[in-house]
Amino acid sequence: MDRISFVKSIVEKIPKFINRVIIIDKYNTIFEINKIGLIPCFHFLKKHGTSLFNLVDITAVHYPHLSLYSVVYQLLSIPFNIRLIIKVSSPSKNTTFPSLISLYSSANWLEREVWDMFGLFFSTHPDLRRILTDYGFQGFPLRKDFPLTGFVELIYSEEEKRIVYVPLELTQEYRFFDFLSSWQI
Repeated sequence: MDRISFVKSIVEKIPKFINRVIIIDKYNTIFEINKIGLIPCFHFLKKHGTSLFNLVDITAVHYPHLSLYSVVYQLLSIPFNIRLIIKVSSPSKNTTFPSLISLYSSANWLEREVWDMFGLFFSTHPDLRRILTDYGFQGFPLRKDFPLTGFVELIYSEEEKRIVYVPLELTQEYRFFDFLSSWQI
């Protein structure tokens, strides 16, 4: 079965969940689906004999100019040698996405990583806590509205004899801006 007919067969079996199909190249296809159909769609893609997809990765994308967040799931069907990218979008950062742990146990750490970096919440996740940043870390570093330098910095305090967090202070006095090119004589 060629790739086009394979994608068509999947769309024919679950048409109400798929909003848009984008064929990228010989092996990659993007399905944009709505959040309500996430669990039934993934259940079909994992269990049905004509697809047999495994979860490879979960990440997210923040589009600040559109006020949009997308969770991106990457799947691989080893028997059919086809990769599938599933995108689920939400107009709000406070929207919850269904957890896929009931279908893929590997989704546990992947969803925790997305929550830690983007602040997107997964409902029914049993242990949603930070894994890549400190427990006291404020904010979500991969959102486009997060400052590049962060809000605090770590310094060693001689008085307390330990490492402490202090509010970040960016001073301009030590910066020297030389607009002359060193390549010109």
